[in-house]
Amino acid sequence: MPNIKSAKKRVKVTQAKTLQNKIVKSALKTVIKSAEIALEQNTENKAELVNTAIKKIDMAVTKGILHKNCAARKKSSLARKLNASA
Repeated sequence: MPNIKSAKKRVKVTQAKTLQNKIVKSALKTVIKSAEIALEQNTENKAELVNTAIKKIDMAVTKGILHKNCAARKKSSLARKLNASA
């Protein structure tokens, strides 16, 4: 455990940021999964769900949670599945 006051604060701040990142990652995974399920089941609102997922992926990149190449790969995969199901 840290003894210096600033080091103690850094531990607390890191824990808070880690928790926030975990929340965003979890929500992102849920949105992507719901979009993929909609694509598999060929529901009416599949395009809307894919667009929502792409927006969430972009937001995760701006927050520094996902790397831009990882985001591009995920968005491309969703777009391919959407075009194939059309």
